[in-house]
Amino acid sequence: MRYLLDTNILLRLSQPNDPAYQTILDSFVLLQQQPGIEFCFFLQNLAEFWNVCTRPADKNGYGFTIAETELRARAIEGFCVYLPDTPQVYVEWRQLVVKHGISGVQVHDARLAAGMKAHGITQLLTLNEQDFLRYATSGISAVTPDEVIQSNATPNP
Repeated sequence: MRYLLDTNILLRLSQPNDPAYQTILDSFVLLQQQPGIEFCFFLQNLAEFWNVCTRPADKNGYGFTIAETELRARAIEGFCVYLPDTPQVYVEWRQLVVKHGISGVQVHDARLAAGMKAHGITQLLTLNEQDFLRYATSGISAVTPDEVIQSNATPNP
């Protein structure tokens, strides 16, 4: 089973001092223990990641150098599978933006959902599951790291 990693997940994994880091890391460990799990990303994820990493801290970025960002990007490429844009991604995106009346910044999430549909991915690991609820009717399930942890918790005897 493939999981698309939302950019917010990738960004926080690059920041061990982020409050969400340990929860995200714990959810990764739990998912990796399941057979056949594969983490994926699209160009859009890495472009958004690069944007935030290289943006100055006083402009809501991380203020990393290009070299620091490159190391982090290579780490992502090391544990995730890159899935390319295809003509089908475009077709799916056009259908989704019309079907769901998407406008403004929501077009970015629609593009991720379109890529998921085109590549047959049904699972998205995100911190913003509310942004993806509209795509449930398209077979996309957005889960948070907390939900992964809760669903894998052993019940108390």
